[in-house]
Amino acid sequence: MTDTAERVGAGRYIESAEVPANTVTSVHELDTHDGAKVTGVLRTVPGAQTVVSLMHPRQDLTHHVLVPELLARGFAVWTQGTRSVNNDIALVHEQALLDVAAGQVFLRDHGFEPGVSLGHSGGGTLFAFYHQQAGLPAAQRLTRTPAGRPVDLGGADLPLPGAAIFMAPHPGQGALLLRSIDPSVADESDPLSVTKELDPFSPANGYAEPPESSSYSADFVTAYRAAQRDRIARLDEIARARVSNAAAARHRYKASGDAGDRRASLAPRVLTVYRTDADLRFTDLSLSANERPYGSLFGRRPDLTNYGLVGFGRLSTPDAWLSTWSALSTNADFVRCAPGVTVPSLFIELTGDQACFPEDAAAMFGALGASDKTSVRVAGTHFGGPIAPGAPTGSSLAAAAIGEWLSQVPFGPR
Repeated sequence: MTDTAERVGAGRYIESAEVPANTVTSVHELDTHDGAKVTGVLRTVPGAQTVVSLMHPRQDLTHHVLVPELLARGFAVWTQGTRSVNNDIALVHEQALLDVAAGQVFLRDHGFEPGVSLGHSGGGTLFAFYHQQAGLPAAQRLTRTPAGRPVDLGGADLPLPGAAIFMAPHPGQGALLLRSIDPSVADESDPLSVTKELDPFSPANGYAEPPESSSYSADFVTAYRAAQRDRIARLDEIARARVSNAAAARHRYKASGDAGDRRASLAPRVLTVYRTDADLRFTDLSLSANERPYGSLFGRRPDLTNYGLVGFGRLSTPDAWLSTWSALSTNADFVRCAPGVTVPSLFIELTGDQACFPEDAAAMFGALGASDKTSVRVAGTHFGGPIAPGAPTGSSLAAAAIGEWLSQVPFGPR
């Protein structure tokens, strides 16, 4: 394997495969080191000796498009959720590592060794974080979350996969939100409040009506990104104050036994974070130029979806905000974790990605600690769609690259 990049052309794709008729599927409920319950689905085909694990911190990947592709190539596939699947309001990444570990222990104990981790989108940072922590001596692993809650990573069994695949990984939930949060929110309690000088959807600042690409000045981009960082810092202050208030209430309760203090310690104090779909690159295609379509992951009209209910980090406990969504506080950052990924690694960049931009891909691939690493570019959008109508899907192109790479990768000992 070489530390080089290549673009996989349309002539090398394989159409999306059907699940082989001889696939055996089983569902497993697992106990994590800290007593949570998680569920995984194991699919095997005759002769499969290598298992590929797909996980995402927030989403259910049971029916991920790569599942039939991998099975058709003779690999077993493990898809697993975390304890926060499809409901990330309380997602703490340090706890999610214990969820990953439960699945890896199960696979090891059932004879699949070494395994392969495959992180798509947010699953990329989840697995990079897991590799980093699993590769450390137990005494050096994290013992607390960013909110100060204890987490026993050192006492947990964290089997290390023998290889790692990253498909369209974004740089981390926090890093992603840092670029997509709207800094023009003037009042955190008012979703319609706007600081006009920072409004990304104002023609005065370079915005153009869709589908025409906007054109923001370099000065506006610089001011906008600085203001995004400032807003994250302000939200961090709010989250830390709420964590502190809850801790103080717990302390009072231990001393007083008063039910009111107990209630105060349990009150969730959920953060509502308005307008988180406002990366300038969604509407100005000249910024971080690639083959992406106009719009965001949530739709073709960020000027509208930014004000809607959906979006990253919209509702979050203070603990989850600091662990997952704050670029300033999270431990789950791809570039910071990547040096701990030392097993053979494949990095797949999608040429029309709306979440992993070219400079992100270069930084993430460069940060990987593996001496044996390969970077491949395939035509497609972030979720593996085609780059243009009638073109092969990014997922089918990625599957071909994965199959070829896995047929050559030299698995090392754990």
